Amino acid sequence: MPHIKNALIRFRIIDKMLRNKYKPFPSKKELREACEESLYGSISGEHICDSTIEKDLFNMKMEHDAPIKYSKRERGYFYEDANYSINDIPLTEDELHSIKYAVDTLHQFKDAPFFKEFGNAIDKIVDRISVGTSENEISQYIQFESATSIGGNEFLPLLLEAIQRKKQVWFLYTSYIKAEEKPRKVSPLFLKEYRNRWYLISFNAKQKEIRTYALDRMDTPKLLEEETHYPGDFDAENYFKHSMGITSYKGKSSKIILKANTIAARYISSQPIHESQEIEEETKEFSLFVLTLLISEELIRTILSYGGEIEILEPIELRKVIQERISGMNKLYKVN
Repeated sequence: MPHIKNALIRFRIIDKMLRNKYKPFPSKKELREACEESLYGSISGEHICDSTIEKDLFNMKMEHDAPIKYSKRERGYFYEDANYSINDIPLTEDELHSIKYAVDTLHQFKDAPFFKEFGNAIDKIVDRISVGTSENEISQYIQFESATSIGGNEFLPLLLEAIQRKKQVWFLYTSYIKAEEKPRKVSPLFLKEYRNRWYLISFNAKQKEIRTYALDRMDTPKLLEEETHYPGDFDAENYFKHSMGITSYKGKSSKIILKANTIAARYISSQPIHESQEIEEETKEFSLFVLTLLISEELIRTILSYGGEIEILEPIELRKVIQERISGMNKLYKVN
């Protein structure tokens, strides 16, 4: 997920204060308090410190050529060029995409107890997402990919609270394989988004293993007062280190070697299949890529999506799985 650029929001708050003719020469303290009050609804200094404002002023000068000066006599900051405004400098496509993506994600957590103190800030950012330009103007040049919700997002606040408070949850669940609703009682560990769908990674004490549940397959979740049960500390980064998507299996990861033709190699190089991906050999006709991954359904489907442009050389078990899938497709599409 792209990181939210909070500095961009603060830059515009600072810019507005520096251009305020009715209250010129704002001090560092006044800039900090304005930013913190606008974003967090307080001026305590808990969320934004003076050094953050100092860095913002420096970065505004370096990145946006802002003519910021300090007046010793007035003990405050001002624009040397009274006509300057950072709003005259449009955000880049990457910056706009980062802000919009982050705001959309944060907005899902707006009512969660863990994020309650940031609710006011999130609402303000949502209202000001155009930041210096109109939404209609942006839409003429940039189109964002819409993340269509298929349900379950309304359960995020409850599940997030359960994770934070280390409490168990109960819910009804319908699996993809068996269209049968069954009750589940689990210890929630982690929330993960994958391809616009949210998943709960949890420990199922009855089955004594970590299980993954899609939020859109849940119904009537309830927060219990029972403490969570999990043998050991859960490390999400380590758990998904050799995984693709949301699936992580027991066992060792495999060294996967795939051969890609020139066109596919260019695409795979620019859009890596996994962070472990490395190029082992590169020629005019093909490239060899090496990955360290657990063999999963997500990986198999990704490989198949390239059709005949890539070939799995190792391991043999993955090669056999791909062969079986292709054989099944040949039967399905066989023309008499």
